[in-house]
Amino acid sequence: MTGTVPASTRWKVVCAYDGTPFHGWQSQPTGNAIQDVIERQLAKVVHQPLRVHGSGRTDSGVHALGQVFHFDAPWSHGADKLRLALQAGLPRSIQLKSLRRAPATFHARFSARGKIYRYQIVCGDADPFTAPFSWSVRAPLDWDRMQAAAELLRGTHDFWAFSAENGTRRESTIRTLKRLVLHRSGRRIRLTLEADGFLFKMARGLTGALVAVGSGKLDSCDIAELLRTGRRIPEVQTAPPEGLFLVRVIY
Repeated sequence: MTGTVPASTRWKVVCAYDGTPFHGWQSQPTGNAIQDVIERQLAKVVHQPLRVHGSGRTDSGVHALGQVFHFDAPWSHGADKLRLALQAGLPRSIQLKSLRRAPATFHARFSARGKIYRYQIVCGDADPFTAPFSWSVRAPLDWDRMQAAAELLRGTHDFWAFSAENGTRRESTIRTLKRLVLHRSGRRIRLTLEADGFLFKMARGLTGALVAVGSGKLDSCDIAELLRTGRRIPEVQTAPPEGLFLVRVIY
């Protein structure tokens, strides 16, 4: 569709990226965050500097299949041409999957009702083509123990002990983990996590805790105690970023 588009038009974008070469999603002084790269290309296309607003940050090295961001910009040539113009100047590691107009009330972060993450584990050494997108765990993992711990984690809890937040709590750390599913195929384990919101590094903290249970460093009683007290302990390792994918933002 063509024609005059008001300057206040809001655009919603779904993008995928390989987070390996970037310093996370959120803009950084180095200019090497995914947000920085997109904003530089957007400024070239619309001939003015603009800020894009993401659904939330992903850490350095974390990947996305369905990150969402929005921005306001004047454009009179239709959504498809805007997407193509933006994509043309982006590296192959960032792909714009869709771009469309959105209501002025839409906000990529504040309109979100939940998120789905996926974490990939390889038992033993991953091959060179899998290693950049998974965590190679060399210790034997007890599948039944991990499943029992996952059952305790599902539901509404205070997940402070599984986050990497520092300092005092500025907001509620209670979240509802609607889904925590473990799937095993040969040496590969895939975790699917869905919640109404995630604390800082919470998905990686939960993954690290489950691996600690599977390797015998923790048990289900320890998981229950972590949920009760909210106190982080050294055995809860934050899983490496390369195995984590933001799959979908739910609106």
